[in-house]
Parts: sequence; C-alpha cells; structure tokens
Amino acid sequence: MRTILQGGTVVDRDGERVADVVVDGDTIVAVGADVAIEGARVIDCAGRFILPGFVDAHSHADGLLADDDVQRALLKQGVTSIIAGQDGVSFAPGDGAYGSEYFAAINGPHPSYAGGGVAEYLAGVDGASRLNAAYAIPGGTVRWEVCGRSTAPANHAERDAMAALVEQGMRDGAVGLSTGLDYVPGIFADAREIAALTAPVAKAGGVYISHMRGGYEANSSEGIDEIAAIAAATGARVHISHFHAEAHIVLAQLAALDDWGVDATFDAYPYTRGCTLLAMPLLPPELVAKPVDDVVRVIGDPVERARLRRDWFPEVDRKASLGPEWPSMITLAHVAAPEYAWAHGMTVEDAAAKAGLDAIDLALDVLTASRLQANAVMAVRYDRPVSELAQIFAHPAHMGGSDGIFVGAHPHPRARGTFARYLREYVRETRTWSWPDAASHLSAAPAERFSLGRRGRVEPGWVADLIVVDPETVSDTATYEHPLGEAVGIDDVLVAGVPVLRAGELQESLPGRGLRRSETQE
Repeated sequence: MRTILQGGTVVDRDGERVADVVVDGDTIVAVGADVAIEGARVIDCAGRFILPGFVDAHSHADGLLADDDVQRALLKQGVTSIIAGQDGVSFAPGDGAYGSEYFAAINGPHPSYAGGGVAEYLAGVDGASRLNAAYAIPGGTVRWEVCGRSTAPANHAERDAMAALVEQGMRDGAVGLSTGLDYVPGIFADAREIAALTAPVAKAGGVYISHMRGGYEANSSEGIDEIAAIAAATGARVHISHFHAEAHIVLAQLAALDDWGVDATFDAYPYTRGCTLLAMPLLPPELVAKPVDDVVRVIGDPVERARLRRDWFPEVDRKASLGPEWPSMITLAHVAAPEYAWAHGMTVEDAAAKAGLDAIDLALDVLTASRLQANAVMAVRYDRPVSELAQIFAHPAHMGGSDGIFVGAHPHPRARGTFARYLREYVRETRTWSWPDAASHLSAAPAERFSLGRRGRVEPGWVADLIVVDPETVSDTATYEHPLGEAVGIDDVLVAGVPVLRAGELQESLPGRGLRRSETQE
C-alpha cells in the first residue's frame, strides 16, 4: 500500500518546504505539492514537520530492541535507528557470555543471541523490532575472546587473532570498531593493540569509535592524544563517544584533532550528568577483571575491604570527573539485589546515612549483594548550563547520541528524553540549531558517517524512515527526579515505509532491520 504524508512541512538538512511525501514499499517515491493517489493511506501532517528518522549514534539498547517499552521510548523521540555495540562491550563476536555478564546492567540480556558473530547479531534484528540497528564491533569483547582475563598487553599473535575477528566483523556488515578504555578489558589495551584492531576497520571504510581513556572532563587530552596516534597509524576516521567536558576543553581538543589532520566527529547528549556501571569508578580494574565470584568474595571480606579503603579509595578521590565528593555525586539507578530496591534514586551518601553506614561500606555492600549488576547516574563537579552545551552542539562535527541505558528502576533520563530535548532546548528555545540543522545533526550526518545507506533525507529514492513532529509541543518529560517520562510531540513514525507509531500508539508491524554497512547514498 502506498502512503501519503499530507500537508506537512518537509525538513531535511537542505531546508524546509511545504510538500506531501509519497511512500511506496520502503522507499520515498515523490515529494511534491497536493499529491493525490486513489487508495493510498493518508497521514494528516498539517501543522507538523516531516523529518528523516533520527539515528542514535550511541545507544545501549543492544539486547532490548524487542522490548515494546524500549521501542516506544525511542520512537516517541523520533529515533528510528541506533548504533549498538558501544563502549567496547556487547554480545558479538563470541557467544555473548562476556557482554551478558559484565554489561548486564548496561545493555540488558539478549533474547536470542548465543553466537555467530556480527552477522548473527544483525540477522537477529531483522523482523524482530520496530527499529533498525547497526553494530560497531566492541573491542573489549574481541579482546576477551582472544586474551580472556589477561591484564597484560597483547602479544603479536594475540593482536593478529583479534584483528582477524575485527576483519570478519567488518565483512559481516559492522560500521566500525568501538573501544571503552575506562572499562574492563579495554583499559588494559595499549595504543599499539588498538591500532592493530583499527587497521582492518580503516581498510573497509569503517569508523574507529572511542569511549576515550582517562575519564574525560579535565583529563580529555589524554584520550584525544591517543586517538590522534591511532588515526595517524591507521588512517582511520574517528568518532568520539559522549564527549563530556567543559565547552572550552571540547572545542580546543576538536581543534587539535583538526590541526593534526584527523577526520573526527563526536556525539554529546544534552545533559551534564553521566551514567555507568557502579563498579567502574569504585573498584580497581584489575579486580573487576576477575570472575564475579572472586570479586564478590574480595569486596565482602573485611580484611580486603580495609585494604581497598586504604589503598584504592584515595585514588577514587583523585579522579578528575568525581573527586572526594563522590558519595554525593553518585545516584543509584539500578541495583539487581531486591533488598536494595529502597535505594533506587538515592545518592550513595543518602543511602549510606539511611543504612547507618559510611559511603564506602554502603557502595561495596550494594556491589556485593547485586553481584556487580548495578549502574548509577554520575554528577559532574562543575555543572554546565544550556548556553555552554549549546557551544558544543553548534560544532559541525557533533551528532546526536543518547548513551541511553534502559536497565534500572531509576535510570538516567537521557534514555527517554535526549532527542526531544535537543528539539525543545536547542531548536525551539535557544535557536542554537535551525530545523534543518537538527535534521543534519540527528539524522543525515550520522547516517552518512556510519554508512547506513540512503537514510537521512526526505527525497525520492531514499529509505522511508520518517517522523512527524509537532514543532510547538515536542518536548522531553523525563527528569533526574522522574526519569521514566516519555517524550511528547512525535506521534507518527514510519520505518522502511511501515507505520510503527500511529497517533501515539505502537503498531504491530516489525519492519526493523539489522543495518549492514553500505557506502551507497547518492
């Protein structure tokens, strides 16, 4: 059946125009005025804007794409495609065991993946979701498959074996390689190892995507210098994940990459707080690399806990992104242990006071009881106003990315609010972006960067991933205090020409696809 999106204002990176959009199958076949086709399905778009579906350049919905609530949360923001496999840890390659264990509190469980690599992961998306998903090969998972729990630099044979896994993943359709260099085991990989894994990505035309080393913020130059070295060694295009720091730091580091001739883009979300595994900032990586049973035994042992208090927690106090105020800056978002359900939404400081403990004991008790399956919202030492974030988002290399984590009773609001917040704050309220700018940052630019084929424009011959936006009412409702509120103002969404959200209600069709890397656009 043909579909006509009628009477709306078409917006893409090239501008705005009043036009009807005709869709046949999964493709836009006409954009023009006053189109009438007998028997066509008509979606009345009067007073609304028709945009290309948004691409979430950094998502953690890897294992949750079949979940109706997760799909609804994304579609209500206008997201029709995600880039999964982020931060160096996910399910493929291998049997998915490492990603399912270490990132259980980030990516969730996968309902079907049990092996088969990138090809099988992408095949598992086909017809299983209302959304599309592309995949970045997670470098930490690759390291796990070859080096196991080793904390030593990889040797020549191990680098070759890892590079072979990456090369296969690129042949299977991955868009690039991701690293998470504050996570285990990525934190143990040196630049030479990462370059060895990035070389086949560069050869295939993919992108090196990095959660940089060093915790970002005031320490961002450490990660940027390493990215520059890897790009110089391999010729790879690069993409920086969730670049959070003060605006002057972000802009200076991007300028440095440009001066060095590095082809770099980045994503950044419209919030100042982050969200990550609770264990990541609070436990030594060499400890976290051990089996969960061993970690739980150590942090539950009074002698070992005293040693951590003496030798490790002073290091936590010195972290650039937290500092000694960390108990008041970390809010418990997800704790898998039911006995700590009362602590969701509380800071470690407040939960410790309620439990009659100090912050270190409370945090270690939570990690012990949950077997490390806990995540937390992280405040930053220096909050940033909308005007400062606007300086970052105005950069032409910026792309929309939520870093959205859907696991947790009190999650970060970015999972349900990011893209609607961009439109409310940075288009309608501050006018940082025009509407065509928004279509570029949130759709066309990531679709082009990650080789997603003919997506990101509203033109004949392009894939009909389309959203209909009320420009006056589109808004986020999720907050830090009430993070489960869904976005408003986007009630009609098509994926591959199929309505998946109509008048705000999910439809039964599952047209989502695993997006294999494709260089074809024009």
